[in-house]
Amino acid sequence: MIHVISAEMRKLRRPTLLLSTMAIVTVLTALFTFLTFWRVGNPNGNGRRGEIVTAQFLSTPHGLVYGFNIVAFLLGIVALCIFASQTAQEYTYGTLRNLLVRQPARMKILGGKYISMILFAVLMVLLSLISSILMAYALAGHSHVNTSSWSTSAGLSAMATSVGNVLLSVSCFGTIGMILGLLFRSPISAIATGVIWFLILENILAGVVTSTAKWLPGQNITNLTTSENFTFSYQHSLILDGIYIFVSASIVAILFKRRDVAN
Repeated sequence: MIHVISAEMRKLRRPTLLLSTMAIVTVLTALFTFLTFWRVGNPNGNGRRGEIVTAQFLSTPHGLVYGFNIVAFLLGIVALCIFASQTAQEYTYGTLRNLLVRQPARMKILGGKYISMILFAVLMVLLSLISSILMAYALAGHSHVNTSSWSTSAGLSAMATSVGNVLLSVSCFGTIGMILGLLFRSPISAIATGVIWFLILENILAGVVTSTAKWLPGQNITNLTTSENFTFSYQHSLILDGIYIFVSASIVAILFKRRDVAN
């Protein structure tokens, strides 16, 4: 297992993948945090879904990680694309057959790939957090935000909770990306299916038939970081996401173990 993780990490730390992904994540997080603080009190809104975020709210223990929280969905989409591409391209390039020659145990390969990509997601989330914190402190003076509560025990607790929830959400999106990669065995098909469903179809469906939002996977994964914006609970989303991922992961694991490795 350790050798599989090491081999997969070698692929993930390629500069074209690692540096570009981390740069995009850092810039996006800094941008969203910048807009939140720079436009404090703007009547047109400066927060998620056009909501008005005040300096008073940003001065609370939760204000430090607000920008980090609103970019969580985009981090999840990035994770979905990476997990899907890194899984499906093994079929496209025919490298999975070579891997099985060295390590015949398919589930060890699958487990090692998943662990390595989760570590990649952890690094991505931590860099996003650092970017958001630096931007928040840099603009606190301009926005007349009092930062004293950010470094209190309540502030640190809020930050730890936020990091845990965002990492959980990103991991769920990434896991779905890996499931799609194993199912379609094509990076383009897997990524297109995931992005179209979560970015377009789910939002249309939830907007037209609001009662469906409670049962849609993407809405529930997003609810893990933004529960105040939904009518269903964090616990509901956690349980439902767990069921969706467990069932779908079990199905594709069986397919991965029994299907031919060729695309």
